[in-house]
Amino acid sequence: MKRKWIEKLKKVESLASQYKRHPITAAYKPKLSRPWQPSSVWRLFPRQAAAFLFAKACKEDVHVFALETVLDEKERRLYLVTTYAEFWFYYMKRPQSLAHCYEIIPADTVCKLYFDLEYYKPANPGANGPKMVALVIEFFSKKLEDDFGVKCSTDYVLNLDSSSDVKFSRHLIFLLPNAVFKNNIHAGNFIKSALQPLLSVNGCIPTSEAFLNERSMNDLDGYCGNNKQKPQKIPTELHLTANQEICDLSSLFVQDKNGQMQLFIDLGVYTKNRNFRLYKSSKLGKNVNFEVAEDNRYAVKTSKHVSEEEQIFLCSLISNVRFTDSLKVLTCTSAENERTGASRLSAASSVISGSTMTGYQLSPYPEIDHFIFSLVTREGFNGGLRQWNYFSTEELLVYDTINYHWCENIGRAHRSNNVM
Repeated sequence: MKRKWIEKLKKVESLASQYKRHPITAAYKPKLSRPWQPSSVWRLFPRQAAAFLFAKACKEDVHVFALETVLDEKERRLYLVTTYAEFWFYYMKRPQSLAHCYEIIPADTVCKLYFDLEYYKPANPGANGPKMVALVIEFFSKKLEDDFGVKCSTDYVLNLDSSSDVKFSRHLIFLLPNAVFKNNIHAGNFIKSALQPLLSVNGCIPTSEAFLNERSMNDLDGYCGNNKQKPQKIPTELHLTANQEICDLSSLFVQDKNGQMQLFIDLGVYTKNRNFRLYKSSKLGKNVNFEVAEDNRYAVKTSKHVSEEEQIFLCSLISNVRFTDSLKVLTCTSAENERTGASRLSAASSVISGSTMTGYQLSPYPEIDHFIFSLVTREGFNGGLRQWNYFSTEELLVYDTINYHWCENIGRAHRSNNVM
């Protein structure tokens, strides 16, 4: 009897300890106690597509979030459909189940301009992260005014910090007055287009930003006057002002863990249904949340029913856009760049027609570009990527390769074989 009592006591103590770590929160109760909040919707899905189908069928203004978790000893992502108000109601309690959350930026919806900035600290001991952040804000604020007539400054940029001892990490969200981008593909096109002179400093657009190497940096040094030897290939169309911009932006090149050169700006975060980590969330297995940076100058406006923290959360959501009659929707495709006179980045530009996107060299999916490029350059081949087509209905990405004629049927290359 005594033994059974001791076992029951241990179970109770274990449960008490568990509830202390993860307290039960009050239930979300809209309408009566919170008449300004929407009805309760809280549905979890194992697949992103199912979550979006449910969200589209809801009458309420719901959104899709991704939750990182461990199920059956495997890292998984679950997809939550709920309103911003209900999500925040539970999220502010900091339960373990909502510790690693991501906003899903829906495809083909208007969005804010945003940046993911990072570098590996041990490989870049001389880098000045805050100064590089300020440079990014200043440069793109000028580009927004030059290309679209939209005025911006540091006061319009929400600056979030998730840095650790080994990694410098920031999110920048541009809260432009009455201006948003058509979708995050257009936002990415604008950023890549603005950076074209920097990426093409050795005379050609790199096949992928991940392939920037030491030779590119040597060319950059020569181009900026740090080397007496002038690079062999210099874009003749660049004027003095463009040259100065390239020199100013050269500090945005950093080294990764393997010593390879890469951009401080992650150009891989402008893809369909992108998962973008939330304010107050950390990556699974880590304990470094996104918080407001010390050098942030954006001041949130609070209201009677919305606290300062909730307002920061709402401002940080890329697809949380308030529509007004004066809202200006910005676009950036190859045709748009030609019309406005902005720098054209053919490698990253895309033409959208119905459910199909087409472009040259770089697709909106740099990780896949990198993988395909590794296939067409193996075993001594000097292949490349000429064109890509994305069919959204089938979720199919097709590449046309160049200088790669390998035929699996005969086990060798032959000239008449074009690989897709």
